[in-house]
Order: sequence, then structure tokens, then C-alpha cells
Amino acid sequence: EKMSNVEAAKAVGHIPSGLFIVCAKDGEEKDGYLASWVQQISFKPLLIAVACNSDRKGYDAIRAGKTFTINIVGDHEANYMKHFWSGYDESPFTQIPHKVSDNDGIMIDAAKSVIECKMVSKTKPGDHEIIVAEVIDSHILNEEAKPKVHIRKSGMD
Repeated sequence: EKMSNVEAAKAVGHIPSGLFIVCAKDGEEKDGYLASWVQQISFKPLLIAVACNSDRKGYDAIRAGKTFTINIVGDHEANYMKHFWSGYDESPFTQIPHKVSDNDGIMIDAAKSVIECKMVSKTKPGDHEIIVAEVIDSHILNEEAKPKVHIRKSGMD
């Protein structure tokens, strides 16, 4: 007998993930969003997968093949996350110390580390698109920090 989605989703929420600010730059426009579904999926080539709601800020730039970054939130500093909890009207990058890499990737100074990527493919198996991206560079910004771990109450929240 099949259980309800709510019951089935309880243990799914216990799958640990990190917390990330996924950023993209298109010309002078800088955007980012809070993500928790990011995973390495290949060694050769070095690939990651990011689950993304297609209405997220910066998604059009990612889909257009622009460099995007995954800023890994560390346990040492997380205040900048508040800018991305519920979206925004005005870009928060006027208030968040950051740099732009040689690859045009946004690197938040307070992140533990930053992965620079380019999309190679995408698929939409459910309500989020899965972006497969090749890692083109990475930067360790705060060596001593540990990645922040995120556990949800359920796979439905």
C-alpha cells in the first residue's frame, strides 16, 4: 500500500545538504538565490548538479551559458544569507562585499569557498530544473570554516 506524500517525504528531509548562494552576472546585473540542492555528480569531467526553480534571479544568465558561482556558506559567517531568503527587488550586491573573478563569477567575500561553473545541460523531472554544470575554477576563501549543513523537517518544506 502506497503511503501519502507527506508521510513518504518525512525521511527525505533528513538528507543533509549544504547552504549555497548561487550567483550569476549578466553585464552589470548581479543576481543570486539561496539554494540547498547542490551535488557533485562526476569526477571526469568535474560536474555538479544544481536544482533550480526556473523563476529564480539569475537563472536566465545561467541558461544563456554565463559563468555562475556556487558560494558555499560556512559556519563562520552567514549574515549575508538574509538577503536571499525571500527574494528581492533591488540587487543585494550593493550591500554584500564581493569580488568578480576573471571568469566573470561573483565571489561573496564571507563565503567559505566558491565554485565557478558553466551549464552543460538541463532537465526538468519535477517542479525544479536540474542544471548540470562543469566546474571551471574554484576558490577557498575561508580555509578554517566548515560548510554549513542543512537538514529539513520533511522533503515537503
